[in-house]
Amino acid sequence: QVQLVESGGGLVQAGGSLRLSCAASGRTFSSITMGWFRQAPGKEREWVATITLNTGRPYYADSVKGRFTISRDNAKNTLYLQMDSLKPEDTAVYYCAADPRGAFWSDRYAYWGQGTQVTVSS
Repeated sequence: QVQLVESGGGLVQAGGSLRLSCAASGRTFSSITMGWFRQAPGKEREWVATITLNTGRPYYADSVKGRFTISRDNAKNTLYLQMDSLKPEDTAVYYCAADPRGAFWSDRYAYWGQGTQVTVSS
């Protein structure tokens, strides 16, 4: 079992920045591939980014590439998402996820956090 708790969401103006954190517990953090997803009102959940367990290589959705940075601190069991140059269309609930059971860009992850709201005003 893995428990995930997100934090760091909030209200920010367009062009601003936020950093989301996801604290993990219950299993060796360094052994798990981790990802971020988001869901806007009335839309399906969307993959944002993933970082692999071994190489720590990041992957990004085209919509956030060049603006968002995913990283992990295995010593602190924490996953991060640095979001820069935010746009109103980035407004969504952001979820941390762990241990993909299929393609890492699909939502077939075994464990999910409760989500944190990010609102970007124009």
